[in-house]
Amino acid sequence: MFASFSVSSARGRGAAGLAAATLVSGLVAAGLLAAAGTAVAEDTPQSEGGATATIGDLKTYGAAVVHDGGTDEEVPAGLFEMSVDYGGTLQTYCIDLHNPTQKDAKYQETTWSGTSLDGNKNAGRIRWILQNSYPQVNDLAALAAKAGAAGLTEQDAAAGTQVAIWRYSDGADVDAVDPQAEKLADYLEKSARNLPEPAASLTLDPPAVSGHPGERLGPVTVHTNADSVTVTAPTDAMDSGVKIVDTAGKEVTSAVDGSRIYFQVPRKAQDGSAELTVQASTTVPVGRAFVSESRSQTQILAGSSESTVSAAATANWAATGAIPALSAEKNCAEGGVDITAVNKGDEAFTFALMGTEHTIPAGKSQTVTIPLQEDQAYDFTIKVPGGYEKRFKGVFDCKTASSAGGLKTQTLSEPSPALAGGPTAADTDLAETGGSSATPIIAGTAIGLVVIGGAALLLIGRKQTPTRD
Repeated sequence: MFASFSVSSARGRGAAGLAAATLVSGLVAAGLLAAAGTAVAEDTPQSEGGATATIGDLKTYGAAVVHDGGTDEEVPAGLFEMSVDYGGTLQTYCIDLHNPTQKDAKYQETTWSGTSLDGNKNAGRIRWILQNSYPQVNDLAALAAKAGAAGLTEQDAAAGTQVAIWRYSDGADVDAVDPQAEKLADYLEKSARNLPEPAASLTLDPPAVSGHPGERLGPVTVHTNADSVTVTAPTDAMDSGVKIVDTAGKEVTSAVDGSRIYFQVPRKAQDGSAELTVQASTTVPVGRAFVSESRSQTQILAGSSESTVSAAATANWAATGAIPALSAEKNCAEGGVDITAVNKGDEAFTFALMGTEHTIPAGKSQTVTIPLQEDQAYDFTIKVPGGYEKRFKGVFDCKTASSAGGLKTQTLSEPSPALAGGPTAADTDLAETGGSSATPIIAGTAIGLVVIGGAALLLIGRKQTPTRD
């Protein structure tokens, strides 16, 4: 739906290979990107690990009416189905009523802090609703008895559950059309209690480490609800001699929750980098949030089959000079993306971010927050000394549209630029929650003014001798 721009990588040799890249969208312009070495940036969105899935159709749903600004709009309300990469199926509800759903959008499991649930005092009540309603509770007769909703169907149950969630996720004034679904929504809203955020299905902490050849780089700690995970060594491990080992130095091919694993880099290894991956089959915990890099509306998990989950961690090593480890995480509370830079080397490195230089001294770490506007797409590559590159991309979608300015409910059946008018019911086939056949698609122009598409960074290695603390 929204245009996505990226900062192109410029190739060059050493510090002389600086290239300028300017991006202008709305009122914002971005600056320089340094080229160093020949490594190719990792062409993947930032990920905390867990399940990655593609959203499909709205499978089980009814109708709801949103009351907003003196107008009433009827929208579909119910359960989406997602197909998990490499196997599995998820069922989700929407927690982003006023934003569109893009058909076939890719989603990534994430923490509440990276979504509009951050700072929402009722986020835990949404998890209670998910655990105490359809489809987790599939005994519709028992659910109907609790809610006083006789003859509750699957469609009613899905619609009523979605309506109750919207009242807490978006603060929406919304009612289910079917009387039985409305009774269920009222029961769930009144009965909900705050529960803690569920743990991730699989993550690695930290996702990036660095150090010198001859050392064990890490530890990287495995966090998972799976019984065990498969550990895959770097694809070029046989050539580089890099091994994945445990605390005792024994090579590992599997791990469990709490395992601490390391990159064992040979003493004579040339300066370089490597990535390990872990994978498991498990059910994703109910209440985990899912976000899209294309600003398709945020989802929350209602049910999971046995699904494939994965996570990755990188290592960067060098004999001398600066040795950075870079990772990123969306920080809705601070209004941006946190870039964490760790320097395990013996020299500092400096990068310029949004016109401000940040120096990471030898042996130190620093977290820099890239300020972003709501609904802003970002796609930027950081180049570090030695030719290592790290790319981060996504959309900063931390608020419901009502809290960001009260956009009308929208729907899209396909990703596209701004459309002149709203789709009809026949066009959408009720494929997205929060949609309205009466509302024009205005997001491409309204939101486009705040999308800058990328942040430009200038990284310079071995620039100066830092003052040590």
